[in-house]
This record gives sequence, C-alpha cells and structure tokens, in this order.
Amino acid sequence: MLAYRHAFHAGNHADVLKHVVLVAALRHLNQKDKPYWVIDTHAGAGGYALDSKYATQHDEFQDGIGRLWSVDRKLPPLVDDYLGIVRAFNADDGRLRRYPGSPEIVRALIRADDRQRLFELHPTDFEILLANFSGDRRAKVENVDGFATIKALLPPPPRRALVFIDPSYEIKTDYAKVHAAVQDGLKRFAQGMFMVWIPMLTRSEPAQLIDRLKRLPADDWLHVKLQVAEPADGGFGMLGTSMFVINPPWTLREQIAATMPFLVDTLGQVSGAGYWIEHPGQARPAAPRPRHPAPRR
Repeated sequence: MLAYRHAFHAGNHADVLKHVVLVAALRHLNQKDKPYWVIDTHAGAGGYALDSKYATQHDEFQDGIGRLWSVDRKLPPLVDDYLGIVRAFNADDGRLRRYPGSPEIVRALIRADDRQRLFELHPTDFEILLANFSGDRRAKVENVDGFATIKALLPPPPRRALVFIDPSYEIKTDYAKVHAAVQDGLKRFAQGMFMVWIPMLTRSEPAQLIDRLKRLPADDWLHVKLQVAEPADGGFGMLGTSMFVINPPWTLREQIAATMPFLVDTLGQVSGAGYWIEHPGQARPAAPRPRHPAPRR
C-alpha cells in the first residue's frame, strides 16, 4: 500500500521482537564460512529518525526500544546483542535519536561475501533506502513488489538464504500473499529460512495465516508471539506481535525461551501481558505464559 510508511511505527514493540529474532538468525548463519543472501521483501527506508514528524505522531518507539534503552539490569544475551546494534546506530552522541530497520541491522552483521537484496515499493522510502545503501557493493536495492521477487531469486547462488517477509498488512490480501510467497519459496528452496512478521489483532486473518503456515511442508518451524496490550474500545489496535520462522536455527528455540520473559516484563503494558512459543514437537497447543508486569503508562 503506497500510503503506508513504517516511520510511523519504527522502534515499537513489534520491531523489537522481529529484530531480536533477526539478529539471532544472522548470528547463526555467520557461524559457517559459506556466504549467504538476505532477501528483504518489504525493506522500508532502512533507518528512521525518531524525532521526525512521522515517529513522533504516536511515539510508538517509547513503548518499544525506548523502554529497553534505559534498562539498568542485566539483559538476556539476544537483547544485549540487538541493543548493541541500535546503540551503534546512535553512536554520534549516545542518545536514542535513530532506529535501524531490518536493512541496517542486516548490514551491521553480514560479512564481505554475503549479500542483501532489498525491495521497497513506496517511492519515497525507496529513494531513501537507495541513498542509504549507495556504494555498498553487498546490497542491491529495487523499487518493485517484494512478493513478486522470490520466484526469481530462489534458490540463490550460494544455496544459503534468509527470506525476511515484513509487510504492513494494511491491505487484507497481504495475508494470502504471504502464504503464497512462502509456499512457492519452499518449493524452490526447501532448505531456506523464511521469517514472517504477523501482527496480533482481534481480527481473524492473523490467526488464519499462522494456521496455514503451520501446514506447509517444512521440516521445522518456530512461532513466537508477544502480547503487550489489550483490545481498545471497539477491538481496534495491535495487541502484540508474532514471528513465524520456517527452518529456524536449531539454537533459536532455547534462545527465544530465555528472552521472552524479559521482553514481557519490559514491554508489557497490562497485567495480562504474556508470550507463547510453539513448534511442531508440541503434544498440544501452547498456552500463554503471563509475567504479570505492572501496567506502565
């Protein structure tokens, strides 16, 4: 949707979870010398000024990265790693002024022979993204629909890849497009890692997409969900966020389990905040694990 700008939501609780999981996956890929590709289907502008008119309109980052920025207790290793990347993105004066989107987080972690393929359809965000990555030979930026690129790119030449799918879901057809893209991607590259961000809403579409992703012919998957809020009047608003990872690193489940209680305690806005972790080996559906943080306003 060409009216959508991620700058309105940069650094919110959804970004925190999706980027913590992304950092874990990239660190795992870096353990082998063989290069890999990261395909970002909805890359946005790459990085965001948190004092811009977009970010300050709703100040969503204050209940996301803003809460982590001032934490003075020991952090879980994944959160500490992620926060170090955000701090490096603000190295000029050490204050939280900018937030790195997924392209900048990937750029911070990939190596000389790894590659980024960045796709963004919004014309303004594309121009910003293109300028931000000008001169970086590891990255290629294109102003096309990211959903349509997977067929042409998979399998990638090094036979290692992470496909990061993070649409806005402003248009309901995005849910079907996500499923179709992952389904087709697995047919072309069964061993690829596919990471999908899904909002937690009162509507039925997110839960339906998660159920459809679980039924895809993949050897392994991991679904982690973080709830931070309760429905507003009328049932509107995002209650939390999900990450669904197909062919996840074998270390990811344990890392996420060690991280989620901290994220609930830090980002939870209501006493019923909690998290879920699901995987194929469960005997029954996962139940929520509330941490009962004190409400924060």
